[in-house]
Amino acid sequence: MTTIDTPIHPTAKHGHSFWGPRTWPVLRYAQAPRVALVGSAVAGLIGAVTLVDNTFGVLITALAFVIVVLAARSGRLSRWEWAGVAGVLALASVSALRAAEWIVTMSTTLAIVVAVVVLSRAWTWTGIALGGLLPVFLPVRVARWTGRGAGSIDLEGPRPVRIGMVSIVTIALLVVFAALFGAADKRFSDALGAVTPEFDAASVVGRILVFLLTAAGALAVAYVALHPPRFDRLAPTPRRTVQLWEWMVPLGAVVALFVVFVGFQVPTLFGGQGHVRTTEGLTNAEYARQGFWQLLAVTVLTLLVIAVTVAKARREDRGDRIALRALLGALCLLSLVIVASALHRMSLYEQQYGYTTLRLFVTAVEWWLASVFVLVLVSGVRMSGRWLPRAVGVGAVLTVLALAALNPDAYIARHNVERFEQTGRIDVFYLSGLSSDADAELDRLPDFTRACVQGRGVVRVGNTWQWCTDPSISVP
Repeated sequence: MTTIDTPIHPTAKHGHSFWGPRTWPVLRYAQAPRVALVGSAVAGLIGAVTLVDNTFGVLITALAFVIVVLAARSGRLSRWEWAGVAGVLALASVSALRAAEWIVTMSTTLAIVVAVVVLSRAWTWTGIALGGLLPVFLPVRVARWTGRGAGSIDLEGPRPVRIGMVSIVTIALLVVFAALFGAADKRFSDALGAVTPEFDAASVVGRILVFLLTAAGALAVAYVALHPPRFDRLAPTPRRTVQLWEWMVPLGAVVALFVVFVGFQVPTLFGGQGHVRTTEGLTNAEYARQGFWQLLAVTVLTLLVIAVTVAKARREDRGDRIALRALLGALCLLSLVIVASALHRMSLYEQQYGYTTLRLFVTAVEWWLASVFVLVLVSGVRMSGRWLPRAVGVGAVLTVLALAALNPDAYIARHNVERFEQTGRIDVFYLSGLSSDADAELDRLPDFTRACVQGRGVVRVGNTWQWCTDPSISVP
């Protein structure tokens, strides 16, 4: 069995690999160990049973995957790998705590990405990006690896394929003869129906598909744990060839432009409702959206400038390091000012037009981007950014977990109900699409409004019927 501790040597028996023998070789004679095969089959059964109807299904299946990896590989887990396990299980637990499909889907998808990135042990931006794409590269490798492992199993008796065929034939014969006997005798048919569980063809097919996908997923993570890629070797090597004045002039000009922009835009950035009222043709919607796109543009610009400058600027001399810290730090701080402005604008927008999933998600993204700028500032002080890609990824995981802990649908419903109590306006059509997480908050609404939110077009009020388009619940 080949483990992750086995060194990769250029003269090893390698098959053809798109990535090359030093990055991610195809070991020609590698085969899945028995523990990986059995563990993946068990994980598939667990997934088939729990993922369909059990709210804890994703968490239980994720735990089964962790056990498969721990059983298949040798050696201890590193602290980073244990952190990855904690992150995956925390993200998987969201499906057990929240009913909102969008946050469950986001958390589950991020759990898969975290798992493959941690298993690939990447440090660089290149390694993490390629690690996130690992599921695309795995099917052929895992299929061959599994086939070789299954073909090498010797049970000192009947082979698994023959056991499976005998089981299928036995079940088929029992089903056919039981059906015939049941048709021949009603009492036998009644007794057979009492002890035979009801099967739905669609449900059976669905569970078989879930079993196959879950077992394949468990085999995939076991393969990556035993044969991790070295995608970090594909990361470009920085060549610090730009002298101080060559990068300081353009970067200094950009920082100066940012200073002038922030100075001239103070009324726009922090003017709030007063700025909206005094600016002709400006609405809260335009005010908030402008701030958000401004944030995205500044973020892309800042990170691009920082990446190019750090890669090219020399830092051997003390003066070079001081200038680099000063200018990049100023650029990050000015960007944080615009982040704060965008958050303020979105808050005003929500107060006037209500809360929605998209607006709450945008706010969470803005907070995460703010954390990226803070991390860049810290890396500039330390003049070391090797840890930065992983830290940004950890920030993304914490942001999603914080959003799930907030209970977003209940949060949205609560603020919309409070807004209704103050203004008498509520978007019943939007609120009717929220998950059951929002039910407790929506129960605070008056009977008529709550009935409309529950999706009824016409409701009875006393002895009369009223349409849900009543002006008292008009849509903004």
